[in-house]
Amino acid sequence: MADCCFSDVIATELNLSPRQVRAVIQLFEEGCTVPFIARYRKEVHGNLDEVQISSIQERLGYHRELEMRRETILSSILQQGKLTDELKSKLLACTKRTELEDLYLPYRPKRRTRAMIAREKGLQPLADAILSQSLSGDPSAEAALFVAPEKDLFDTLSVLKGARDIVAEVVAEDSEVRGFARAYLAKHGLVRSEVVEPIPEEPTKFEQYYDFEEPIAAIPSHRFLALKRGEAEGVLRVSLIGNSESSVTFALEKFGFNPGSVWAEQLEMAVKEAYRRLVAPSIELDVIVAMKQEADRAAVEVFAENLRHLLLQAPLGERGVIGIDPGFRTGCKCVALDATGKFLRHVTIYPEQGQQKAIEATVELLKLIALASPYAIAIGNGTAGRETEQFVRQTLKRSGKTEILVVPVNEAGASVYSASSVAREEFPDLDLTIRGAISIGRRLQDPLAELVKIDPKAIGVGQYQHDVNQTLLASKLDEVVVRCVNNVGVELNTASVPLLTRVSGIGPALARCIVAYRDANGAFRSRDDLLRVPGLGAKSFEQCAGFLRIRDSAHPLDRSAVHPERYALVEQMAADAGVPLTALVGDPAAIARIHPQRYVSATVGQLTVNDILDELRKPGRDPRAVFEPPAFREDVCTIEDVRPGMTLEGIVTNVTAFGAFVDIGVHQDGLVHVSELSDRFVKDPSEVVKAGDKLKVRVLEVDLKRRRISLSARSEAKGRFKPMSFPGKMRGNPSRGKAASSATTFSNNPFAGL
Repeated sequence: MADCCFSDVIATELNLSPRQVRAVIQLFEEGCTVPFIARYRKEVHGNLDEVQISSIQERLGYHRELEMRRETILSSILQQGKLTDELKSKLLACTKRTELEDLYLPYRPKRRTRAMIAREKGLQPLADAILSQSLSGDPSAEAALFVAPEKDLFDTLSVLKGARDIVAEVVAEDSEVRGFARAYLAKHGLVRSEVVEPIPEEPTKFEQYYDFEEPIAAIPSHRFLALKRGEAEGVLRVSLIGNSESSVTFALEKFGFNPGSVWAEQLEMAVKEAYRRLVAPSIELDVIVAMKQEADRAAVEVFAENLRHLLLQAPLGERGVIGIDPGFRTGCKCVALDATGKFLRHVTIYPEQGQQKAIEATVELLKLIALASPYAIAIGNGTAGRETEQFVRQTLKRSGKTEILVVPVNEAGASVYSASSVAREEFPDLDLTIRGAISIGRRLQDPLAELVKIDPKAIGVGQYQHDVNQTLLASKLDEVVVRCVNNVGVELNTASVPLLTRVSGIGPALARCIVAYRDANGAFRSRDDLLRVPGLGAKSFEQCAGFLRIRDSAHPLDRSAVHPERYALVEQMAADAGVPLTALVGDPAAIARIHPQRYVSATVGQLTVNDILDELRKPGRDPRAVFEPPAFREDVCTIEDVRPGMTLEGIVTNVTAFGAFVDIGVHQDGLVHVSELSDRFVKDPSEVVKAGDKLKVRVLEVDLKRRRISLSARSEAKGRFKPMSFPGKMRGNPSRGKAASSATTFSNNPFAGL
């Protein structure tokens, strides 16, 4: 089936028009990327955003795979000589993989089953009699005709059992029976967890799930993933519980059950056996897989949203910085970077190893400051981070350099970068600890440009990222990185290979070619110079040019998001306005004299003209916020300094389905449970906070033993922390006296079950 044939189905799934979907599919077939389609082909697809376009791409991939599977199944059944017109029509009408597999099940090659053995013994006629639900006859007498000791059919009971095995397989392989049972279990069933004996003596984070059940249809994704993690760690046993009566009744009706038939009892026995032995285990696995897939998607979306906000954090900009990777025993690695992030020099200081070392550290730090004249000092927030921050602030205060900002920087993933091939290529002669300090400094200058060098999973802003489908996670996170990079734009003459790799239409190989050309020939002077890069053809240029900036280009539009294909149009606008092109760019008064409708044509629509004018008003504008440094309390440096009732300012590091983690500057993030995020009811934490936000919080509880801090962002007048509502049901007393304390722990501890 051609891709265009999927457009109606995809349009229905995504609530879009078939015309829009067809247009996007056609653009994909022409080799266009999602960012390019979203930015520069708005009229073609009707102004869809990147999320909608990515969804079309995802569903297109799904239906392509579905079509390939359909063709394989049709071919298999045809080779068996069993493909009827009715079956073919049903297979062609399937829009879901489960429907397709249910129809294929009776024809799928399988190992010898009890039904196969019964057929080999000649019991098919008796099975047909059971399915006929005849009102006349004598089951025992008819079964006696099939007694054959040489076939292990010693009596009528063994004969009837064999016939029921055939009927049970026929019932279990019926697509409607399986579809009903699967849907009923998903809608009305329960997910249950029990502790694996022996019960752990020490407290675990799964205590609230030792004897627990919750409706399948209601359990949130993060709780299901917690159950699966507990199962994977050997603490919990997870199962699905469903009422078989409705599914058995549906199957009996489907196969014409007649209470007045002499074969009614045999059919009822066969159907119950089919559900217990063949249907239930299979559909339970199907439902668990579907629940896991849905939970994975939800967790991946949370991770992706957190990553997006983290990548789009406000940059300090092109200003010199000193980056410090703190340490106690091994010392603090300090590096000086110029305004473009170029490495200048490094020193190692030991401010926490006695008074003499502290004096030496002060001298060395001031020398580095004198060399680099930094606008800010970036300090990693890991081990010794707050102690190093205090030392730096005191040094600046004593030396009269208080104008220099001191900024704690989230160093998650810095060690991953420092040991990576990217870091080795950038700094082959530097120790990995020095590379880590460089990464910390550059993260302050431009978080996006530095974080793209790290596997997004190493940044640690998701929930259960190690438990979800890794292919799905990698694909979604890569999509987010690409979207962020292209929304912000990339300075061509300073961009690294990892950053260029994420630009629309480039990729790893072409990124290396661009950097190699730049190293050999010097800075690019115009976007047109890109066409001289070996391997970069017209199509790649079309896809990437609009997202690349050249600050020092003679052509003013090379510094903007205006695509080269529209340069002539903008030059015409300038001529019509009676001003030079250089004067038009960035002049709101001149742009106000332009009449947009005048430039709308068959090839350029109103949306494109509006985008061009917006860009001309603020050429090359950065969509990210203006940088503001965080402010941690100087007297709160460790978790031991934190006291209930304190009001602190923190930075949101991670938003999950159950709340938000906040860095308050003590090496241990606190948790603001969803019920404590606002004075109003909040269903989804992402409604009110996002990664990178500043948040004023009040300390509710400090658990030093478990290193946990409970926080609240509610106004104090609204009262203290209230027990969390828990829609699941605690069953019995599984921990022999521990269940009550377990439930109490959960209702007062937002970290439970993470």
